[in-house]
Amino acid sequence: MSIILWLFLLPFCLLNFSTNVILVTGHCLAHQQSLLLNLRNNLVFNPTKSKKLIHWNQSDDCCEWIGVTCSKGHVIALDLSQESIFRGIDHLSSLFKLQYLQSLNLAHNDFHYEIPPEFKKLKNLRHLNLSNAGFEGQIPIEISYLTKLVTLDFSSTVTSKHALKLERPNIEMFVQNFTDIKELHLDGVAISTKGEVWSHVLSSLTSMQVLSMSSCNLSGPFDSSLGKLQSLLILQLDQNNLSCPVPESLGSLFNLTTLQLSGCGLSGVFPKNIFQIPSLQVLDLSDNPGLHGSLPNFPSQGSLYNFNLSHTNFSGPLPKSVDNLKQLSKLDLSNCQFRGTLPCSMSNLTQLVHLDLSYNNFTGHIPSFNRSKTLEVLSLNHNHFMGTVPSTHFEGLINLMRIDLGDNSFDGKVPSSLFRLQSLRHLLLYYNKFDGVLDEFPNASLSLLEMLDLSGNNFEGPIPMYVFQLKRLRLLYLSKNKFNGTTQLDMIGRLQNLSSLDLAHNNLSVDARIDDVSSFPSLKTLWLGSCNLRAFPDFLRNKSSLLYLDLSSNHIEGTIPNWIWKFDKMVILNISYNFLTDFEGPFQNLTSNLFKLDLHSNSLQGHAPTFFKNAIYLDYSSNKFSSINFVDIGSHIPFLYFLSLSNNSFHGIIHESLCNISDLRALDLSHNRFNNLIPICLTRSSNLRLLNLGGNKLNGYISDTFSTACSLRFLDLSGNLLSGTIPKSLANCQKLQVLNLGNNQLADKFPCFLKSISLLKVLILRSNKLHGHIRCFNNIGNWETLQIVDLASNNFSGTLPSSLLMSWKTLMLDEDGRFGHLYFNLYDDFNPLNFITAIVDLSSDLQIKLSNIIASEPHLIIDHIITHLFEEGVGVRTYEDSVTIVNKGRQLNLVKILIAFTSLDFSSNNFEGPIPEELMNLTALHALNLSQNAFSGSIPSSLGNLKHLESLDLSENSFSGEIPTELAKLSFLAVMNLSYNHLLGKIPTGTQIQTFEADSFVGNEGLCGPPLTQNCDGGEKKFSPPPFETPDSHTKGLIKWNILSVELGFTFGFGIYMFPLIFLKRWRMWYSNHVENILCEIVPQLDFVYVHSGGQNYRIMRWNPY
Repeated sequence: MSIILWLFLLPFCLLNFSTNVILVTGHCLAHQQSLLLNLRNNLVFNPTKSKKLIHWNQSDDCCEWIGVTCSKGHVIALDLSQESIFRGIDHLSSLFKLQYLQSLNLAHNDFHYEIPPEFKKLKNLRHLNLSNAGFEGQIPIEISYLTKLVTLDFSSTVTSKHALKLERPNIEMFVQNFTDIKELHLDGVAISTKGEVWSHVLSSLTSMQVLSMSSCNLSGPFDSSLGKLQSLLILQLDQNNLSCPVPESLGSLFNLTTLQLSGCGLSGVFPKNIFQIPSLQVLDLSDNPGLHGSLPNFPSQGSLYNFNLSHTNFSGPLPKSVDNLKQLSKLDLSNCQFRGTLPCSMSNLTQLVHLDLSYNNFTGHIPSFNRSKTLEVLSLNHNHFMGTVPSTHFEGLINLMRIDLGDNSFDGKVPSSLFRLQSLRHLLLYYNKFDGVLDEFPNASLSLLEMLDLSGNNFEGPIPMYVFQLKRLRLLYLSKNKFNGTTQLDMIGRLQNLSSLDLAHNNLSVDARIDDVSSFPSLKTLWLGSCNLRAFPDFLRNKSSLLYLDLSSNHIEGTIPNWIWKFDKMVILNISYNFLTDFEGPFQNLTSNLFKLDLHSNSLQGHAPTFFKNAIYLDYSSNKFSSINFVDIGSHIPFLYFLSLSNNSFHGIIHESLCNISDLRALDLSHNRFNNLIPICLTRSSNLRLLNLGGNKLNGYISDTFSTACSLRFLDLSGNLLSGTIPKSLANCQKLQVLNLGNNQLADKFPCFLKSISLLKVLILRSNKLHGHIRCFNNIGNWETLQIVDLASNNFSGTLPSSLLMSWKTLMLDEDGRFGHLYFNLYDDFNPLNFITAIVDLSSDLQIKLSNIIASEPHLIIDHIITHLFEEGVGVRTYEDSVTIVNKGRQLNLVKILIAFTSLDFSSNNFEGPIPEELMNLTALHALNLSQNAFSGSIPSSLGNLKHLESLDLSENSFSGEIPTELAKLSFLAVMNLSYNHLLGKIPTGTQIQTFEADSFVGNEGLCGPPLTQNCDGGEKKFSPPPFETPDSHTKGLIKWNILSVELGFTFGFGIYMFPLIFLKRWRMWYSNHVENILCEIVPQLDFVYVHSGGQNYRIMRWNPY
C-alpha cells in the first residue's frame, strides 16, 4: 500500500521540485538580461572598485550575476550597493522597466542627483534602500505611491548638509500610503514638520518595527501616541532638537529592544518604567545635559547589554541590583552626577567589555574587576575614589587595553598586576596619591604599552630604566612627582615612536645634550618645565615636528634665539619664569604659527613683538617691556582673545585700536604707567569677559556706557586717579563676578543699583570718597553670592543694615570642604574633554589650520594631550580671579581667590551703633574688620558662632563691657585686635586668646589680666594713657583742633609733656598712634601695614601711590 501511495505522489513531488529549481536558478529571460545590460552601460562607475557591475556580460545568465536575484526568469531583487557609481542616474529608463522588482539597493554610491520620480513605476517594490547614495534635494511625492513598501531607507551619515529634504511633500503626505511599512530609515533627511505632528503621524503606522530618524531637524515635544506602536523594536531619534521631556508612554512599548535618544536636548525626569522594559537591549540617552533622573532597581534577567547615559544630569547611587544585568557589555555613565560608592555586586558583571564611570562624584574604594575577563576599557577617572588598590583587582584581565584611574585619591603603591597585563596599551594613573618607587615592569621591551601617564602623584627615586625600554610608547607623562637625580634625555632616543613627553616639575636635573639628533624621536609635545635647564636645548632647533614646547620655570637666561619662532607646526610655547632679557633678531619675514605664547615673569625689555598672526593668547606680564605696536595690533593679531601686558613699563594712553580685535575676551593692562582716559570702546564692548586696568595713572570719569550686552565677569579699575561717580550702566554687566574700584577718588553714594548683579562674588570699593549710609531701600535683587566685601577707608556712616547682611547667603554657608579657586570661562559652556570641544570657539580658519597640523596623530593621543593641558592649569580658556585685600593687618594679593575664602572689611569709616546680631549669622567668614569706626555697645557673645574666623579687628571703636568668653573658642583665630575701646573686666583665658600680645588689648582702661600687666586682684593700677578718642571726635578728612593741640602743645609745655613720652611706654604708644592717624588723614597716600618681627606685631606706615 505504501509503495502505491509513493508512486501516486511521485509526479507531484517532481513537479514541485522543478518549480523550486526555477525559483532559485531559473534562466534569465532575454528581455530582462537586455534591460540589465542597458542599465550597466548607462551607469558610470569606478571599475577598480566595482565587484558586481564589472562582471556583468552577455555570455552569462543574468540570474547568475552578482547582485541579481530572479524568480521565473524575472529580476526580483537588484543590489548595486558600494559600486562607486557616480553618474548615470538620469538614464535609468531600463531600471524602471523591471516591473517584477521587489527589492532595490543602491546604497553607498555617489550619484549627486535628485531621486527620479520614475521610481513610482516599480509598483511591486517591497524593499527600497537609497541610503548614503549621494542623492540630494526634495524626496519626490511619487515615492509615496509605492504602497507595498515594507522597508524604506533614505538615511545618510552625512548629517551636516542635509542633502535630502522632506518638505513638499511633508512627512504626513509621504507616509500616508505606507500601511505595510515595518522599517523606516530617514536619518539625515531634513524634515520640515515640527512639534507634535511628526510623532502623531508616525503613530498611525502600527506595523512599524524599526523607526530611525536621527539628525532630521525634528523638534519636540513627543506625542504620547507613539506608545501605540506596540510592534516597535527599534526607535532611533538621535541628534534632533526635541527639547522636551520623554513621555511615560514609551514605557508601554514592551517589545522595544533599542532606544537611542542621544543629543536631543531632552529635559525633565526620565521615566523609570522605560528601564523596566524586559526586552530592552540598547539604551542610549547620552549628550542630554538637561535630562535627569536616577537609576531604579533593575529586574532580574535584564536584557540590557549597551547602556549609555553619558553627559546627562542623572544622579544618585549606582544600585546594587546592577548585577541583574547579566548581559551588560557596555556601561557608560561618564560626565553625570552619580555619587556614592560602587556596589560590590559590580564584580558579577562578567560580560563587561567597556566600563566608563569617569567625571562623576563616586567615592570610596573600587570593587574587583578580575571576573570580567572580556573587559577591554576601564575608565574611572575624575571621581573621588580613594584608598589603596589591591593588585588582585586586575589579575587575569588578558583583554584589558585601557585603564584610566586619573584624578582620584588612590594612594599607596601602584598595583603590580597592572604591569603584567599583556594587552594593555593605555595606563593612565595621573593626579592621584600613589607613592613610593615604581615596581619592575617584566618584559618591558615586549610590552604593547602606548600611553603611560603617572603625572601628579608622589612617585620618588630615579626614573626607572625600564621606562626607556617600552618601545611602543607614544606618550610618556611623569610630571609633578618627586622623581630625582639626573636624567639623560639621550635615553629617550630608544623610544622611536614617542610623540609626547612630560618630565616637568619633579626634582630632576635634565641633561638635554643629544649625541645623535637624527635618531631622536620626532616629538610633537615636550614639557621640560622646572628641570634645571640653563640654556635652550640645542637639539630642538632641528625638531620641526614640535606642536607644544614648555621650558618654563628653569634657569635659562639671556637671549631668546631666533630659531624658536621658525617651527611651522608649533602652536604653544611657554618659556615663562626664566631669566630671559631680550630677543635675537631680526624679526623681518618671520611668520610664526603660534596660537599661544607665554613669556610672563622674565626680564624682557624694550619693544614687545607682534608678528604672531595666528595668536589667540599672549601673556607678556611681569617683564620690563616699555612699548608695543598698539596702532596695528588689531590687524597684526586679529584672532587674539587673551592679552596680558600687566606689570611692565608701558606708558602713555591706552590706544583704541585694541577694540579692533573683535574676539578679544580678556585684556589685562594692570600695573603699568598708562594715563589719561579709559577708552569708551572698552566699556562698550560686548565681548570682553575680563578688563583689568588697575594700578595705572588713569584719570577722569568712568564712562557710563557699559553695553546692555555686557559680558564682563571681572572688572578691575583700582589704583588709579578716577573721579566722579560709579556709572549706573555697570548694572548691565549681569554676569560680573569681581568688581574692584578701590583706591581711586570716586565720590558717590553706596551703589545699591548693583544689587541686580546676582552673580557678584567680590566687591571692593575701599579708599575712595564714597559717603552716606549703605542701606538699600529698593528691592532690585540680592548679592547672595558675595564672599569678599571691602568698603574700608571711605566716609560711609550710619548703622549696618540688617537686611543687607541677611541677603549675603554665601557668607552663611557653614562648609569646610569647598576647595579650588574662583575662576570663570572666557567662553561660555566650555568643557575641553577632547580636541573637538577644545577648539570649538576658534575661528573656522584656525580650526582648519590646527586640524591639519595634528591630522597624523591618533585621536586618543590628541584627546589625552588636551586633557593633560587643562589638568595642569594652562588656563587657555579660563581665568582665575585675583584681587588685593587687607587681611590680618596687611595687604594681601590674592592671585588666586580660594572658593572658600570670605572677608568683610568696613574699617576706617563712620559706622555707628551696635554690631547687628545678623552679622553673627555669617558663619562662613574668615576675616572681619570693623576697626576705626564709631561702633558701640558690647561685643556680642554670638561672635563665637563665626568658627572659621581667622582675623578679627574691632580696634578704635567705642565698644564697652567685657570681652565675651566665647572668643576663646575661635580655634582658627590668628589675628585679633580689640585695642582702644572702652572694654573692662578680666581678659578671658583660653588657648587662643593667650597667644595674642598685649598690643591687641591696649587702650582699654578697665581691662586686666594677661597678657596685660594690670592685675585683676584690686592691686595698684599701672599708669595708662588718657582715654582714646573715638572716630566720633575726629571725623575722617577733617582736622580737629583739640587733636592738633596735642601735637602743638610742646610749644607751651615742652618739659611737662615730653617727660612721659620719653620715660613711659604707654604714653609713647598712645602718642605715636595718634600722630600716625592724623598724618593719614592729611596725606591720603599714607597707609598702615602690619609686620611681624621677633614674636611681636608692629604697625608701620607705608606710601601707597594709589
